[in-house]
Amino acid sequence: MEQIDLRGVSCPTNFVKAKLALEDIETGETVEFLLDDGEPVKNVPRSLKADGHKLLGLKETDGYYVLTLEKGEE
Repeated sequence: MEQIDLRGVSCPTNFVKAKLALEDIETGETVEFLLDDGEPVKNVPRSLKADGHKLLGLKETDGYYVLTLEKGEE
């Protein structure tokens, strides 16, 4: 599974980088995004879900969050 580290990247740049990363992934594949607490963990999952991707999980690990996502049809 591919892992994209977006820690230290502010909004909305982190969402733009997430969208660009998803362009290189096939529909139905799973990817993990590493996100900071606060605005990133609130906004990025919601925005990706609104784009048609399936959120599989969000867990806190050592002060940051791991968002697991399945790429949907864009």
